[in-house]
Amino acid sequence: MPHSHHSHSGQFCKHAKGTLEDVVLEAIRQKFEVYGLTEHVPRYRPEDLYPEEAGVSLDELASQFDRFLDEAHHLKAKYASQITLLVGLETEYITGSDLDNLESLLTRVGSRVEYIVGSVHHVNTIPIDFDLDTFHKALASLDTGFATQNQQETFLSAYFDAQYELLTRFRPQIVGHFDLCRLYNPGLVFADYPAAWAKVERNVKFAIDYGALFEVNAAAFRKGWDSAYPAPDVIEATDTEARRSFRII
Repeated sequence: MPHSHHSHSGQFCKHAKGTLEDVVLEAIRQKFEVYGLTEHVPRYRPEDLYPEEAGVSLDELASQFDRFLDEAHHLKAKYASQITLLVGLETEYITGSDLDNLESLLTRVGSRVEYIVGSVHHVNTIPIDFDLDTFHKALASLDTGFATQNQQETFLSAYFDAQYELLTRFRPQIVGHFDLCRLYNPGLVFADYPAAWAKVERNVKFAIDYGALFEVNAAAFRKGWDSAYPAPDVIEATDTEARRSFRII
């Protein structure tokens, strides 16, 4: 009974391929029973556009998201006899204004957005999953003036604090790629950074307490990992917390 709750199409996302209908048809071909359509929310500052979006206006990004919702609901009805489609969105949290704008967007579109994939892709306003050079820029922007260990812990803590703010404010039904912060360092062990690990445990507990699902995201394999997101240490933490919360024996 395969389900997926996080997807993108080239029609509405520059780092994906195919039309939204192509995505749906492939999900049907692969016998998914439930499939979520979740494009990124708009961004609201010109400096937050990616290089491949050169020439795209902020107004165009906003109207593109509305067109996504129109097309997603059209396809949901068109293929209802073959697959259950859910229409959602994936968050951005670059500055506080992104969360304010998300709140306004959700109010405006109402039930047209059926669920949220809560994801963080930036630290200190800098993308952490675009390329290695930009990741290092994000890491360096949090230079503490002390040892590399301190810089890494500050970086991880900033990521998990942003994730926690997103979780507490919106309670997204799906937590997206929980540990994207170690995309370019898959061997990093969170427990080696006690302050960051405490935030991992805090976020996991909060999400489980309100009933969130943690996605297992296979995109990590394409990016050189030997596991999906999240890596085994986070999987173990979610399992341990779920057993504690629900008294599973």
